[in-house]
Amino acid sequence: MISDPSPPFKRKWGTMLGHYSGRSVLPPPIHQRASVNKILPLLLILIVSAPFSHAKENASAAAAPLRFLPVGAALPENPLTLVPDRNDWTYPLNTPATMRVRLARSPYPAEGFKLRYRLGPDMREGPEREMIVPEQGADIAVPAQAHAGFVRCIARVEIDGKSLISSATLGFAPQQIAASQRDPADFDAFWDQQRAALDKIAPAWELTPAPELSSAAIEVSYLRFQNVGNYAGPSHFYGVLAVPRGAGPFPALLSVPGAGVRPYNGALTLAAKGMITLQVGIHGIPVNLPPAVYEDLGRGGLADYSRFRIDDRNHYYFRRVYLGVLRAADFLARHQKWDRRHLIVTGGSQGGQLSIMTAALDKRVTALAASYPAYSDVSGYAAGGTGGWPHLFKPGANGTRSDEPIEAKLITTAYYDTANFARRLRTPGFYTWGYNDTVTPPTSTFAAYNLITARKELVLATDQGHETSGVQDMLIEAFILHAAGISSTKSN
Repeated sequence: MISDPSPPFKRKWGTMLGHYSGRSVLPPPIHQRASVNKILPLLLILIVSAPFSHAKENASAAAAPLRFLPVGAALPENPLTLVPDRNDWTYPLNTPATMRVRLARSPYPAEGFKLRYRLGPDMREGPEREMIVPEQGADIAVPAQAHAGFVRCIARVEIDGKSLISSATLGFAPQQIAASQRDPADFDAFWDQQRAALDKIAPAWELTPAPELSSAAIEVSYLRFQNVGNYAGPSHFYGVLAVPRGAGPFPALLSVPGAGVRPYNGALTLAAKGMITLQVGIHGIPVNLPPAVYEDLGRGGLADYSRFRIDDRNHYYFRRVYLGVLRAADFLARHQKWDRRHLIVTGGSQGGQLSIMTAALDKRVTALAASYPAYSDVSGYAAGGTGGWPHLFKPGANGTRSDEPIEAKLITTAYYDTANFARRLRTPGFYTWGYNDTVTPPTSTFAAYNLITARKELVLATDQGHETSGVQDMLIEAFILHAAGISSTKSN
């Protein structure tokens, strides 16, 4: 039975937050912890939402209320500011907007400062424009938008030989953004075939003790197992397994990584709170090598791996990655200490992509938490809009599209796109990202999110880029613990 992580929190926190916003955010059962008590009163005041009740935007059965964290809560101070005229940065269609630009500078020159800015759809902001900003500031007009999407302004000013840069991204009916990616008729059959191929390869699980990572509370090991190969013969997958000491049973968590090549030390904090955790790497190399090895691979043999063999769906780099992650989930589901009730997957960026994929293909997954999921609607640029990381098919400054010829590659992406796994999700999930993200642009993440019909909650930090704040991290952890059935007393 799939556990429902949301109602208890909504009953408790929904009332407390209602005075400020009439909205809730998902769960933290950690709200009674001493470390959180210090910031909880401030958090309650700061989690504010401007009214977002446009009927058309919430008409879909898949729509869920948007939750907003306070603007600027996690960002360093910048003397150059862009302030939209709505504090949630979110507008209905056919409504114009303005951004007030100001520069904190003393003394302020009488002639003002020359501001250079670009304004247009996110990741396609267009040519640079100029304006003079007087001491009292100036307005940048954003035309009303007839179609759902995002408009970004990137502004810069030169002061004392240095560039100050600021940006603001406005959402226009983001819950109406539609994905461009096609849903292949044989999508499910394709993944059934891939999983059958994986089943033919013996896992050959190998555990190596990691006493340097273990403690009185948890036993940590390095895990190695066999996986499909994209070329000849099987490959291997590696990770860090952390198991609470004691008889159990325990809930389980799979932690999947963002893009890049790096070592891993395991999800030890959550393991100490009573979860079996498995953090994996995706590249088929041990996760405890010297840092220089990963740096060399990231700049050399594994640079731009997201494009390796992308013209062939059966040999694309992410085929081995997806199947390896699914086998990692299977390892947890086979663990003798697993409680057989709670299996959660989490990650950000590429990890968000892998979390959604895993939850869609493995019905044993009971909850997921995904931050700014990558590989979302990657066909967007080819369709004349904006696509997600790794920005396949994006036109350059001269109009030439990357990744040409694109026909075969575009076909492959449909089998790996987060949007098509989002369509198939039946697992409750917590999601979070920012409007200013230029790695996984909000147009792409909303395109995937809007396809999800499972129970979902989205918390937005509109002015954030490709990062999470401490508040978002706290909410993610709270969601995981609640979805795992771990009480606040156990998480102290």
